[in-house]
Amino acid sequence: MRLLATADLHYNHPRSRASAEALIDRLNGIEADVLLLVGDTAVAEGDDLEQCLSRFRFDGPRLFVPGNHELWTRGPDSYTILSEDLPRRVKKLGWRYLPEEPFVQGDVGIVGSVGWYDYSFAPAHLDIPRRFYEAKISPGAAARFGEFEHLLADSSDIPPAAMEIMARWNDGKFVKLGRSDEAFLEELMEVIEVQLRGVATIKHVVAAVHHVPFAELLPPAHKAQWDFARAYLGSGRMGELLMKFANVKTALCGHSHFAAEATIGGIRAINIGSGYRVKAHVVLDL
Repeated sequence: MRLLATADLHYNHPRSRASAEALIDRLNGIEADVLLLVGDTAVAEGDDLEQCLSRFRFDGPRLFVPGNHELWTRGPDSYTILSEDLPRRVKKLGWRYLPEEPFVQGDVGIVGSVGWYDYSFAPAHLDIPRRFYEAKISPGAAARFGEFEHLLADSSDIPPAAMEIMARWNDGKFVKLGRSDEAFLEELMEVIEVQLRGVATIKHVVAAVHHVPFAELLPPAHKAQWDFARAYLGSGRMGELLMKFANVKTALCGHSHFAAEATIGGIRAINIGSGYRVKAHVVLDL
């Protein structure tokens, strides 16, 4: 099987659409057996998602995995978008919604999940208290917004350097799950574990998870403002789960906009590395 995969098209974003369209046009000319999108194709609100998916001219099976940006909403409920709205719309366009239904062809199986984060990738050297990660805002930025003053009520555990960090993770404004990040991650892991058990007899399983499942695929350390965001790039727990299944031979992710590859146990792990301006894809012969 030849698998063609990309991620992070961000089709709704003004500075990303032209490069996304250029990549899609290139992908339409590549011969492959299966096409896979690994999250952050477009936000669900509006019709950008339909516009993007309809631009593909791929004749074979088309597999869709959501990312965190698909869950962004100005309404009250991202969870319903994930579990009801996205599956309906994606399937209507002829795509398979992979978190709901794994794909199997011959001796290859593909499972998918948005994945999520539990702050386990947060850099220890920043020494930022957990409550700030939960609120998705750094101490310095929290001091600028009255709505976060409760986070600063007891500042005894906040190092002075942390007050210089000005960063905010926008999932905090636009993703409404009605549950903690850890609880959401736990639910998603239960779902993909069921999928993995369902393809236990398949020789080669590909796990497509939008968020980063292995620390080896993270971007290198950078400035503190950027390093703060590492807490939201994924979770090592997802990688640990994948490694429990000996037939998981390939893992694909995106989200960080940083290309990376590593062999972890028996898994070839690839971060596709698409970003807003520069798009990337991979072609894998499985």
